[in-house]
Amino acid sequence: MTEAVSNLLEVKGLTVRYGGGPVVRAVSMAVQSGTVAALLGSNGAGKSSTLRAIAGLEPALGSVHFDGQDVSRLSSSQRFRAGIVYVPEGRAIVTDLTVAENLTLGSYFVDALTRSRRRQMVLEFFPEIATRLKTPAGLLSGGEQQMLAIGRGLMSGPRLLLLDEPSLGLAPLLVARVYERLALIQKEQKLTALLVEQSFHAAAKLAVRAWVMRHGEIAGELQAGDLLSREGRQKAINAYLGERREEVQNA
Repeated sequence: MTEAVSNLLEVKGLTVRYGGGPVVRAVSMAVQSGTVAALLGSNGAGKSSTLRAIAGLEPALGSVHFDGQDVSRLSSSQRFRAGIVYVPEGRAIVTDLTVAENLTLGSYFVDALTRSRRRQMVLEFFPEIATRLKTPAGLLSGGEQQMLAIGRGLMSGPRLLLLDEPSLGLAPLLVARVYERLALIQKEQKLTALLVEQSFHAAAKLAVRAWVMRHGEIAGELQAGDLLSREGRQKAINAYLGERREEVQNA
């Protein structure tokens, strides 16, 4: 199998502009099918803007190829239909709706049988919300809301799940629990995902490849071994601090 076929997502020269200048500059990356990759970096590095541009939620220059097809000109809803599903930062669930209603929102366009099957799968992955289907989502804990947000994304039957800061605002114990479930989902569903994180440790639990962003650019790239080693953590720190990309990759 060629590299082009094995990559479910390929991004080339992605540039996003707000106002006077670019906030994302010529970002290129590729995510292989059935794997999890991560975008790391401090707040304001351009990670979320990159993810939103891939989802079609931000106008951007450059190209986005999904499963070998150029989707750069497709709207966010068309990309969603193709299987690119974005779970936003801060969860963005509908707090006035129940847990069950939020899950239904994620699968409103599929038939009842498919919706029921997907809901059962989600509740098996996240038993914490299985007993709270009639509870308004706003009454859930932060960790439960994050599980609901991910579950709602899974209800859409994603081929590529874009997760924006899944650990944001959660206590370390809840972060570990959320990532534990994500690892289980990825193993059982062979899900392809690209996640945005500030936490190196959280991303390292799941990702097999990561890019460090700084000032809207890719400052470094980490492979699976890097993510699990002390040396890899130092590479990430160097990239955060502004060491040139070539030095990070050759360290």
